[in-house]
Amino acid sequence: MNGTINKVILVGNLGEGVKMHYFDDKNAVGRFPLATSESYTNKSGERITQTEWHRIIVRNRLAEICEKHLQKGDKVYIEGRLKTRKWESDGGLRYTTAVHVSSIEFLSNRRDSQAKGDRHSQPTPLPDDLRDDETLDADLSF
Repeated sequence: MNGTINKVILVGNLGEGVKMHYFDDKNAVGRFPLATSESYTNKSGERITQTEWHRIIVRNRLAEICEKHLQKGDKVYIEGRLKTRKWESDGGLRYTTAVHVSSIEFLSNRRDSQAKGDRHSQPTPLPDDLRDDETLDADLSF
């Protein structure tokens, strides 16, 4: 193969609702954290669940659709590409990697979304670095 491929496929649950940023009447960016989990049984028979958190970026009309139909805990299938940015902050270099979405499928139906209450819980809490709106704002590169 002569070329390269930058493709990501994730199936996971939203850690928070979609946060929108509007730039003008045509451009918008939506962001949300996505949790993917892997479970296994260790040698002593204990069930272990490991959760990875991913920064998800959706743009324009797709972002508006996600904002309208998605909420915390919803399950989605995402295809996109990885994009890493770096910037200088407090005298040091900082890096962040996000998945820029090209297509998304909503896997939770309305009944699932309305009945989340006690039945649905995230395996681990959302990490503080994914809640930092300043870091998320710094992730914009146009």
